[in-house]
Amino acid sequence: MCGLTGIARSNLEQAPERDRLERMAHTLAHRGPDDEGLLVRAPFGLGFRRLSIIDLAGGHQPIFNEMQDVAVACNGEIYNYRELRTGLESRGHRFRTSSDAEVIVHLYEEQGERCARDLVGMFAFCILDWRVPAAPRLLLARDRLGIKPLYFAETDDELCFGSEVKAILAAGAFPRELRREALLDYLVQGYVGGPESAWCGIRRLPPASVLVWSGQGGARITRYWDLPTDGLRGPAEDGEVRDMLDRVVADRLMADVPLGAFLSGGIDSSAVVTSMASASRGPVIACSVGFREKSHDELDIARRTAARIGAVHHTAVLEPDPTLALEVLPWFYDEPHADPSTVPTYLVSKMAREHVTVALSGDGGDEVFGGYRRYVHDVAENRLRAAIGAGGRRLAAASGRLYPKLDWAPRVLRAKTFLSNVGMDPARAYWTSVSQLTRDQALELLAGDVRRELGDHDPFDAFSDHYRRPRNVDDLYRAQYGDFHTNLPDRILAKVDRASMAVSLEVRVPMLDHRFVERFANLPAHEKVVRARGKHRLREALRPRLPTEVLDGKKRGFDTPLRAWIRGPLRGAVADAIGSLPEDWFEGRVLAAKLAEHDSGRSDHSRLLWSLLVLEHWRRRHGVTGLGA
Repeated sequence: MCGLTGIARSNLEQAPERDRLERMAHTLAHRGPDDEGLLVRAPFGLGFRRLSIIDLAGGHQPIFNEMQDVAVACNGEIYNYRELRTGLESRGHRFRTSSDAEVIVHLYEEQGERCARDLVGMFAFCILDWRVPAAPRLLLARDRLGIKPLYFAETDDELCFGSEVKAILAAGAFPRELRREALLDYLVQGYVGGPESAWCGIRRLPPASVLVWSGQGGARITRYWDLPTDGLRGPAEDGEVRDMLDRVVADRLMADVPLGAFLSGGIDSSAVVTSMASASRGPVIACSVGFREKSHDELDIARRTAARIGAVHHTAVLEPDPTLALEVLPWFYDEPHADPSTVPTYLVSKMAREHVTVALSGDGGDEVFGGYRRYVHDVAENRLRAAIGAGGRRLAAASGRLYPKLDWAPRVLRAKTFLSNVGMDPARAYWTSVSQLTRDQALELLAGDVRRELGDHDPFDAFSDHYRRPRNVDDLYRAQYGDFHTNLPDRILAKVDRASMAVSLEVRVPMLDHRFVERFANLPAHEKVVRARGKHRLREALRPRLPTEVLDGKKRGFDTPLRAWIRGPLRGAVADAIGSLPEDWFEGRVLAAKLAEHDSGRSDHSRLLWSLLVLEHWRRRHGVTGLGA
């Protein structure tokens, strides 16, 4: 894994300043501690930080073609590079290294901007092309699912790009302002997603997209792949699921450094390490953590799984430290990110880095096979909507408005959200289930001028566009499709990338191989959710391999004790943050009232208060000067 950054000047005779590139590359040192590459040749400048994984001695980047007039720098891994290289060599291309990244420059020579379509992997890369001296071109590309990040920003004079926003900010050409719409998006979602980053003027290259820049012509973005959007796939056989899982896992075992896996007590990571064991020549290195909060601790199950496959098992029992989110993580998350599992994800990555440089994870299994509880609830709500008709939905909506909000009560009595959702449009109801606040609740927190300037901006609109795009599918797949374009790349994968790269650990995600996703994500709902449990097809396919305690155990995950943190060790920090947030952003009296309600126990505002705490420490760490358009 690596970090890349660079500048393209509109004046084709002018090269970017070397000291600017050095500053930009320095901000990415954590992504690539092993090597640095700098290239300055008008009109381009490129900075690269390398975490050596394949061809440790010869993989220095950027890598050139034979004529030295096309160069590539790539963050990520190309898993089918050997197959591609064989074909390229048979057609006369000459290779100088054993690096997987070198195939990209030769594919580009043959296919131009279509070169990303043949790649199997996780990647964000740039290509610099001087073959036509009067019309040099820059190409940026990102993998299909958005596993690896890439940002860019344009002025009249130049285009800047980088693996992280901080590299672009270090160029010194862009204001340190938070977009006004991004503030609302963050409060509603807990993160900022879509093609616009949180920062004014800085954009996110969407997954499965290629950007081509050509001096005075500016930047043009095209999409080269999408999930299936017309119809559902037929049923999958259990053997097909197992065989394809084995294939995508085996593809990710290439490395010239120690390689292992995260192992929890859950289905996805257990499935991955079991496939690794069958494909590996030696014992699998598995890394597991437990937490002192026993209700979230799966360490005993992980130990038994590791013993069963003969893994070398490294374990640790951790105490999640909430101050990490205030003191350490804001630097690495250069957009505000309120998912509290950033803390345990960072701790797990830090522990794993003591033993391996590359770790496979089970991320993606929930999105592909419908494993989240919210998918189960969505299926139940959709069935009820169909059964009760329009009149019943209106009654449910009215009941939801009248039913009290009982945060303190047992789950069985907390029916307000369920009733409200049944009365909503399915897209809006699902969006509510993945949001932490409604738009109206978030607007209530904001200063009057900010509310007015936001106009009718609604974070739901972007999700709704994705939800409604597939045709001839069920509502569960619509929800999954929406997640694949929003929550997965911009919250989950961003979280994992920043937390793991903070400690220079490469994380590979076999269940997000695009071939695996294409085959199984759009199975019909009855192949995914059965008897109020998700991931049915994966669960059944793995019965010959995994024990009942893994397959049928309660889903846990990296939950964090937010309520206890905010009433305990973070209480003072929360009050300080609320008092420090800019008065022209927020209604201070409303924020103070929310904290008082939380303190009294009348309401649970822990997610909101955590979000405000993270926002304020992010604002301080990155020197945000204000709100902008």
